[in-house]
This record gives sequence, C-alpha cells and structure tokens, in this order.
Amino acid sequence: MTTNSFNVEAIRADFPIMTRKVYGKPIAYLDNAASSQKPRQVLEAMDTFYRNHYANVHRGIHTLSEEATAAYEAARERIAAFINAPDPRGVIFTRNATEAINLVAYSWGRAHLSPGNRIVVTAMEHHSNLVPWQMLARSVGAELNHVPVTPEGRLALDELERLLDKRVKLVACTHISNVVGTVNPIREIVARVRAQAPAARVVVDAAQSIPHLPIDTQKLGADFYAFSGHKMCGPTGIGVLYGRPELLETMPPFLTGGEMIRRVNLMEATWAEIPAKFEAGTPAVVQAIGLGAAVDYLSTVGMEAIWAHGRQLITYAMDRLSELPGVRMIGPPAEERGALISFLVEGIHPHDLSQVLNDEGIAIRAGYHCAEPLHTALGVGPTARASFYLYNTREEVNRLVFGIRKAQSILLDFL
Repeated sequence: MTTNSFNVEAIRADFPIMTRKVYGKPIAYLDNAASSQKPRQVLEAMDTFYRNHYANVHRGIHTLSEEATAAYEAARERIAAFINAPDPRGVIFTRNATEAINLVAYSWGRAHLSPGNRIVVTAMEHHSNLVPWQMLARSVGAELNHVPVTPEGRLALDELERLLDKRVKLVACTHISNVVGTVNPIREIVARVRAQAPAARVVVDAAQSIPHLPIDTQKLGADFYAFSGHKMCGPTGIGVLYGRPELLETMPPFLTGGEMIRRVNLMEATWAEIPAKFEAGTPAVVQAIGLGAAVDYLSTVGMEAIWAHGRQLITYAMDRLSELPGVRMIGPPAEERGALISFLVEGIHPHDLSQVLNDEGIAIRAGYHCAEPLHTALGVGPTARASFYLYNTREEVNRLVFGIRKAQSILLDFL
C-alpha cells in the first residue's frame, strides 16, 4: 500500500482473509457495519507485542512492564490524535462502544440526573444507545423522550427543538445509523442543545462514523463519544469512550479494583486520576496495541479517501439495486448516507436471502440490526443489510446484485 494514495487492490492485499473462499467462491465480505476485517499490520503489531514485549502495565518497574506501559499509553495518544482530542487523558479504554455508553449512563447519569429531568434520545438508535438510557430513566425517575424519524429515515430535528428545555440533562444520538445509513448533523444538534438546554450533555454513538469519516471531536463539540475497535480494522475486546476531561474528573468510577485506586484501607478508598480511574483491573493491553495500529493504518490510507471510496460504492450499489424488480431500499438517498444499505426483496425473507448469498460467498447481515424500534418506526420488519468498507469493490456490488437475482429465481419460482 502506498502512503497517501487509495488503491483498493493494494489495500485488499493487506487483509489476509480476502484470500478466503466460501463454498469455492471468493469471499465478498459486506457485513462491515457489524465488524470489519483486520489488516496484517494490526495482526503483526499484536503478535510482535505478545512475542517480545508482553507484560502487565502500570504495575512493574522491570523492562517488559515499562515497555508494555509505554506501548499502551502510546496507543492512547495516537487514538487521541486520530479524533483530534485535545487531551489523551480523555481517552478511556473500554471493551466496546456499548460499555462506553453504559459507563456514561452509570457514572455521569446517576450522579447528575434526578426526578423531573429529561433524557432525549432518537428513534434511530442502536439498542446500545437506547437501553442504557431506559434503565437510567427508570432508576433515577427521569423522563425519557424520543426524537422521531421521518419515513425517509431522517431525524425530525424540529421535534428535537420542541423537546429541548432546561429540564433536559442529556441528549444521546448516533452519528451514522447502522440501519438506514443516515449521517446526522452532530454539530448542528450540539449547537441546538447548547442554545436550548445549556446544562445538558451530548453523547454521540460514533461506532459507525469513526471507521469511515474524519472525526474532529473539537469541531463536533459533543461531550462524550463512544466507538468500538473491531469496526475500524482493530481487534475485538477494545473500545473507547472519549469524554471531556473536566467532566470525567467529576464522575465516580464505573468499575472498581486494580490500578484505578489511589489509596485504600479496610474501610475506604480514593481514586486515581483519569484515565486510570475508569480502567479497573488488568486492561486489554494487546487489544489497545492493535487499535493503535489500526488508527495508524487508517491514517496512512487517509480518512478522506476512505470516505470518498465508501460514497462511490454506496452510490453504485443503490443504482444497481434500483435496477432489480421487487427491491425496496430503506432510508435516504446515497448523498445523505454512509456506506451501507438496508433493503427488502419482495417475497423473500431476509434470512433466506442471506443464506442464498452465503452460498455465493457473499456475507451480508439479516435481521433487526440491534435497532428494532427504528424498524418499527419505519414500518418494516427484518431487513437485509449490505455494508461496505475500504477493501470492497464494485465487482463485489455486482456479485451482490447477481446473488439477489439468483435468490429471486430460486425462491420465488419455488414459492
């Protein structure tokens, strides 16, 4: 791969799994919104660390521990730079975006919300950015409100305006929907919240945007961002909560034990400074190393180039799918969405479609995509979803279209 260029074939060569065949056919991996594949640079970084530098971090003064600690903290600094975070102390390692959001709900939410306060979420949210707020509202007696979606899969921002008042203490919103692909205007949403509900904090589920978009947390202006490593060429078991340090410093810990403690006696304890306060126990050191390597890889390719490639693929995919009879695409036009498309094929259940496509070596997702309320709001049941990333090609889109045609010829003739 050449630095600062975008050559999809060179990129594909970095991903060992791209040589895999399924039922004798080359794999066409179109399930990237669920989890991405890993380049050799990430795999090698983790392997090298295990082989040559592995030890626990922050606990020893021997050479291996010092090397491990330096690598772990260097990964934090690179991730902070990747999202233009002003202070690496605001980068908290978690298991995934789900845990990151739960951390905010449990720690900030329980400390700052009380009966009569409002939480505002959208009907577009992944369950991970909905259920924690449901539980928080019940536990503290707060009111939970929802910003609806339009039939086209956009947020009804006028309704957000109506909901915002001084009772609102928290607003949670996805950056890119994992079902309809809508790219939500986070800067505009933050500006509206600041103007109408100045005491409210804004939590952004960035799990679908961080892998694809250049993210500048300072320009977007929200208070918390949550994302997962495994969706952005990194390993599983590692995610990030980025929070403004001045907020994190006031929050009680989410989990306790290990190096998050400053001092402890038999009756009480005091807490370490951030980020250690929120990283209880032995952290996912190797996974953090892998995520650091992943952001290095993505930065080398270039996030603007990755975004442009995804936009080209989704435009082409929607054009090709529109040629097929009986295919209904869910959500806004290509220019308003990220690199994913959920759709229905008349007369074929998405699970059956997914099975036929799998026989052709094509991996898609079928179901509610952990966003059942959004499907309900749009008046649809389970959908099929194809999601693209930096290593996908137009030829794979063509194979998807061919596979849908084959499913129609097999299943509709059978029925």
